[in-house]
Amino acid sequence: MSQRRHDPERRDRIIDSALATIAEHGVAGTTHRKVAKHADVPLGSMTYHFADMDELLREAFTRYARRIARRFADRLASVSGTDQLVAAIADLVHHDLSESPEDVVLTLELYTLAARKPDFRRITHDWMGQSRAVLERHMDATAAFEVDALIEGLFIHVSLDQQPRSRAGTERAIRRFLTDVPVR
Repeated sequence: MSQRRHDPERRDRIIDSALATIAEHGVAGTTHRKVAKHADVPLGSMTYHFADMDELLREAFTRYARRIARRFADRLASVSGTDQLVAAIADLVHHDLSESPEDVVLTLELYTLAARKPDFRRITHDWMGQSRAVLERHMDATAAFEVDALIEGLFIHVSLDQQPRSRAGTERAIRRFLTDVPVR
């Protein structure tokens, strides 16, 4: 392990290393020691920068959720009309959310933590709120809530189903869902 006396990016490197470690070992297999090794920092840096593992996990998952929310917003930024919206949502499901095995693991690990711990539920709540706000640029709030849930469900099926799911099938499902939704 290299010694770094002045290391202003150490905290950020630890957070990024926590995400990489979670993607590889899951939350249950993530330890201070593994994260420190991945970040190439002394073990003492972990407790210097983070009071406990939950604080590190909150910081890491908050960073992750913001990154995915930005991808979501970028994907839908220049969309207009139903056809473009359907294509953009299919891109989200088949590429932005499910293409990286690490992102799939991180998303599902965050969902599991959110089911157990209110602090992590706040992270997912904020993330969903950001997604719905982006969708509300294209439809009313009720439809945005429903489409966001559809995206989450499609993401899980595309990511985890043993039978590959076609993009055409995903587009049909989205189009079917949007039939009665006025798209702006």
